[in-house]
Amino acid sequence: MSTSETTERESDTTASTSGGFTEARERFDGIDRRITEEMTRWGIPTLRVALGIVFIWFGGLKVIGGSPAAELVAATVYVVPPELFVPVLGVWEVLIGLCLLYRPLIRVGILLLFFQMPGTFLPILLLPDVVFTTFPYGLTVEGQYIIKNLVIIGAALVVGGTVREDDPRWAQEDTEE
Repeated sequence: MSTSETTERESDTTASTSGGFTEARERFDGIDRRITEEMTRWGIPTLRVALGIVFIWFGGLKVIGGSPAAELVAATVYVVPPELFVPVLGVWEVLIGLCLLYRPLIRVGILLLFFQMPGTFLPILLLPDVVFTTFPYGLTVEGQYIIKNLVIIGAALVVGGTVREDDPRWAQEDTEE
């Protein structure tokens, strides 16, 4: 076999390997595009419904007296009797959840949520021994429960960014409900 034949054969092998790689890359890119389109389509509506469910669930537990956070709430807001404050807070949270589930009331739900959220961080200031095992980074279960509210705030900001009816990104969601 001559040197030119060997070079030609290596060139053909490289081209077919390169062509196979390009074809696989294009196929992957198409799948990736479809997945991200579906995530764009369903991500925010799913986030909104998930937030609504969390608030209804946690609030409902406060109303019926089954919330594991009731003791922490009572210790934090000691100026109001817990048997009054905890259920009222629960109703407030249920209202937030219901507003988030019904698209025309998202603004109301976000407003209620942002009035409620600062209170969820009060134990950090008022009860640091309940929140931290080692200040400022070692969290107790209660501390973790409080810090996760940062995720809820972020999710609320994302959902709140969808309330404009003239925003074409959300026109499809409006017709699906």
